[in-house]
Amino acid sequence: MKFQCSSCGLRLESLHFKLPGLVNDRLASLCDICRQRGLDPAASPNPVVKLFAANLLYAFVGKDGEASGDFSLPDLKIRRSYEALMQDYDGNVLARQQLPRADFNQAVIKAEDDPSFFLPGKLPFAEKLQALGLSVDFQLNEVDYIDRERIRAKYKYRCQYCGRRGRSVDHKDPVSVSHDNSLDNLILSCSECNRIKSNMPYDLFVKLNEELQPLNKKLVKYENALGPLEKEFQDRRNMLAAKVHLKGVVNDPELAAIRKENKRLRDAIDSLESDYDAVRRLREDHFKLGWKLYLAQQDKEII
Repeated sequence: MKFQCSSCGLRLESLHFKLPGLVNDRLASLCDICRQRGLDPAASPNPVVKLFAANLLYAFVGKDGEASGDFSLPDLKIRRSYEALMQDYDGNVLARQQLPRADFNQAVIKAEDDPSFFLPGKLPFAEKLQALGLSVDFQLNEVDYIDRERIRAKYKYRCQYCGRRGRSVDHKDPVSVSHDNSLDNLILSCSECNRIKSNMPYDLFVKLNEELQPLNKKLVKYENALGPLEKEFQDRRNMLAAKVHLKGVVNDPELAAIRKENKRLRDAIDSLESDYDAVRRLREDHFKLGWKLYLAQQDKEII
C-alpha cells in the first residue's frame, strides 16, 4: 500500500507514514523524510491517509482539509527517481542492516536540497548509494576457492535440492542474514536452485522442495536426455563442417542429406527443451508462491 506525502509529493510504502502509538499505531500526513526535516505532520492535511486511518482504527496525525498539491519536489520525473530509490532501500536486506534508515533519509534530504542533483531511476542501487555518498557491502560471500571445491567434491557436483548437475556453493541460511560462511552452512546447488532460493529461509525452501520430488526427478531425466542429444548434434555439425572442407564445395546431395538430418535432430531437441523449460517454470512458480504466502503470514499488519 502506498500513500502520497502532502509535502514532498513522493508516493511511498505505508511504512513511511506509520508512527508508534501508546495503544494503536498512528498514520501521519507526511512521510518520514519530511518529518526528519522537522516538518510537523499535525500541520498538514492528507485526506487519503486520514480516511485509511479511520477505517483501519489508526489515529491520524494531521489536520483536516484538502492537500494543496504544491509539492517541494514539483518535477514528476525527479519524484519518480526518488521513489525508485526508496523502493530499492526498502527491499534490500543488506542495505537496511548496514545503513540506518535515519542516515539514509538524511542523505536523501541533502540530495533533494541540491537543485543540480539528479538520480536516474534505472541506475543500479549500489551506484545510487555511491552518488549519495553512502556505501553498503554487498559482498558478504567470503567462501574461498578451496572450500568451494571441497563442497563440490563432497556432493559429487550434484545439486542437493533438485538432483541435477551443479557447481553453485549455496549458503543454507542466507549470508545476507546469517553472515555465516562456515562449512556447516554450505551446500551444493545448481545455478537455478541457487537463484530461486535467494534469501529464502533454508527450512522453508527444503519444505517447498520436498513437495516437488516427483517433478525434481523429471528434471533430472530431462537433463540426462538433453546432454547426450546436444553432444550428438554438435558432433554432427562438426562432421558436416569437416566434409565441406574436404569436398571443397558447400552443396551436394550428401551434404544436403546431412543437413536435413541435423535439422530434424535440432527440431526434436528444441521440442524437448521447450517441455523442460515449461516444467522448470512451473517449479519456480511453486517456490515463488510459497515464499509470498510465507511473507504474508509473517506480516500480521495491513500497513
